[in-house]
Amino acid sequence: MQRRHDRNASESREQFTEQEKRSRINHSKRSAGSHEVQSWTRATKQSLCLMWQKVKLQLMLSMSFLVAVVWYCRRLYSFLAQLLKRWSNYLQRKFIKNHSVLEEVDLLGYCAREWKGDTKQAKHMREAYNELFWNYHIKYLRQVRKDNYCVLRAVLFQMFSQGIPFPSWMRERDILKLPEKLLYSQGCNWIQQYSFGPEKYAGPNAFGKLRKCMETLKTNWAEISGTKDHEERRNMCNALFSDESKEHKLYEAVKFIMLYEVVEAYEQIKNRDEPVPHLFSLLLARDTSSDPLSFMMNHLNSIGDSGCLDQVEMFLLGYLLEVKIRVYRLHRFNTEEFQVNCPDEYRREWNEISLLTEDDRYYHIPVIRT
Repeated sequence: MQRRHDRNASESREQFTEQEKRSRINHSKRSAGSHEVQSWTRATKQSLCLMWQKVKLQLMLSMSFLVAVVWYCRRLYSFLAQLLKRWSNYLQRKFIKNHSVLEEVDLLGYCAREWKGDTKQAKHMREAYNELFWNYHIKYLRQVRKDNYCVLRAVLFQMFSQGIPFPSWMRERDILKLPEKLLYSQGCNWIQQYSFGPEKYAGPNAFGKLRKCMETLKTNWAEISGTKDHEERRNMCNALFSDESKEHKLYEAVKFIMLYEVVEAYEQIKNRDEPVPHLFSLLLARDTSSDPLSFMMNHLNSIGDSGCLDQVEMFLLGYLLEVKIRVYRLHRFNTEEFQVNCPDEYRREWNEISLLTEDDRYYHIPVIRT
């Protein structure tokens, strides 16, 4: 009985030992598996961390590159914008500066900019401009460069832009021969003292320079007046009145024609030939222009340099060009001299142009809209 009990106890111990072994084996297996899982997890985390470090580095590099590109593009855009602005300003200064007759601007807007404040003169000018706008249908204004060719520029620009042809007397004779006729046929050697605006006496070269001026006037006048298309004629005028050299030749040619007309009228008066228009009597009655030479020296030579045309000379200008020049004199507002015609005696068939002045020195072109 005792043996059986010992045998059973021994078997029980063996079974327990066997179970403990199996339990330990299972525990070891579980531990090994858990360790493997932990190792794999740790390796995965490490791999992910390495990958993230690489990706993070790439992202940072990409973002840095993108920021640099954006910064560079903004700098480039800013540089190009400044360059374009400077180029635009340069072109604007170049063409507007050289363009001696500007585009139309609103009359009352121009008045508001030029005549601010509550001075007596400013109020007077505002009243005059309002009168032109409401009662004379002048809605716009073309500004003319303010120099001593101003009135000649304003007159010729309108004549050319309207396509007004040569006056009748110019169609009957060749104006290119006028310098030669004055110098040789009429013995006016003193034209060597003729001044070309800012350029002082040309001396013996005066005849050749006058010839070139007359050629410039005749060629451009014929070409522009022969152009029927209004837009094409407008472009031709803009080009011509943006060329200072050609412009000055036009004005000097007109000045010489004025001198030539005075010489002829003076000879007619002296020889008591056919009567001359009253304006020549007025012009030659002045102490400073009692003969053609004094007229040239004291009046014509200063035009374009230090002086401009006075009223009787504007009468002469309208007469020789065969146009009625209507002048609105704003500083004479509310007087009989607010509006004058140059000349005051004109033919009905003559074309009409208009001028606007604030001081009888500088002139602009009023634009009428009915």
